[in-house]
Amino acid sequence: MTAHATGADTDADDLDVEEALALVKEDPGRTPGAHPSGPARGDRPSGAEGSPGAHRPPHHRHHAVVWPEARAIAERAARHGRGGSRAGYLTPVAVPLTSALGLTLAAPLMALTDLPSFDTSAMDGWAVSGPGPWHVRDEGVLAGHAEHAPLTDGEAVRIATGARIPPDTTAVLRSEHGRTDDKGRLHATAAAEVPHTVAHGQDIRPRGQECRSGDQLLPVGTLVTPAVLGMAAAAGYDTLSAVPRPRVDVFVLGDELLSEGLPHGGLIRDALGPMLPPWLRALGAEVTAVRRVGDDEDALYEALAASGADVVVTTGGTAAGPVDHVHPTLRRIGAELLVDGVQVRPGHPMLLARTKENQHLVGLPGNPLAAVSGLLTLAEPLLRTLAARPAQEPYTLPLRDGVQGHPYDTRLVPVSLRDDRALPLLYNGPAMLRGIAAADALAVVPPGGARPGEETELLDLPWASGGIGVCFT
Repeated sequence: MTAHATGADTDADDLDVEEALALVKEDPGRTPGAHPSGPARGDRPSGAEGSPGAHRPPHHRHHAVVWPEARAIAERAARHGRGGSRAGYLTPVAVPLTSALGLTLAAPLMALTDLPSFDTSAMDGWAVSGPGPWHVRDEGVLAGHAEHAPLTDGEAVRIATGARIPPDTTAVLRSEHGRTDDKGRLHATAAAEVPHTVAHGQDIRPRGQECRSGDQLLPVGTLVTPAVLGMAAAAGYDTLSAVPRPRVDVFVLGDELLSEGLPHGGLIRDALGPMLPPWLRALGAEVTAVRRVGDDEDALYEALAASGADVVVTTGGTAAGPVDHVHPTLRRIGAELLVDGVQVRPGHPMLLARTKENQHLVGLPGNPLAAVSGLLTLAEPLLRTLAARPAQEPYTLPLRDGVQGHPYDTRLVPVSLRDDRALPLLYNGPAMLRGIAAADALAVVPPGGARPGEETELLDLPWASGGIGVCFT
């Protein structure tokens, strides 16, 4: 089991010098969230560590938005340019039942027939008419066969579960509740009523017991689960009107990435190429392409220009380094930058842009856990809205251990859920995946940190709540 985090654990490699100093100089014994004592305001220049100005964001961060607002912007972005639809989801299509799992119903599921569509036997046994004992017909009644001749009083016929009830049947006598004598007559051996009788309608499913033709079975917005597929099939559907999965192209940037083998010679393994496509599918997307673009601005420009996906996800290149080409390329294509940095750790250089009328780009940082942060901050609400999927109900749990806070940014910290508490995990730096690989959720830690036992908002990881087989279809 992964060890839990200590109070001093921070994303030090994701902080600039000013921010790191602000954290390191704090009194480790103070309450998370409190301001350090420090000297009086006049004792040192404003902005020095320990002074009231030490926790101010540096100037280059003035475009970054707070974490909750970034998620709200991503959700609203989907509602732009889709025929004026305030809903923001993709145009519904008719989908075969075999392809509808995980989609959202775009029309109510109405019963196309009565269920059951005729009176059926609920058990294996005998269909009987009138009081017993009964004379048993030679031929039995099986499921899927045409209607049989009516029964007369004192007559019985063998019947299978799901078979159509012959006319004038009083009840079904279960196999274990009847016996035949040496003259071939059927007797009830476990009847609750007067001997040799059964209750009227016993073990018969009457026509329309579950629904009548035209009844609404499920409303618009229902997520198509395996049970919904079964319901739709039973109600007579071959296809469903559903919101399709948003199509996503993934462009992996970086010349230092290896697709196989051990790291060597300054090259590292690409973790995001294998991780992002299944994660995006778990968020309701259809991954249409995964391309290695490298650190080449022209190649990125050409890839973006050629993409017909609803959403493009890039990895790396979102900062302002010499090979960070995402911002210049977005300017080159005339994209509208909606989010340019988020006050969250890890992953603050993430971005969201509208590249075409009905296309958005989510720029994820190149560090693996930072990319996960960007995925859940910007891609999840955007994809969820496009696919008309329901949002996770917000919930909180108390932290088993305290978590060191960032001075002014939200932190997303991998946690394991144990006994109705959230256990913060080690190895939660922006370049690390060891913590998230063992996690059930991410804790949303506010600026200043959280104390042991403090209620903290959690973001479930898709496979922790939905199951591998369901969420990766």
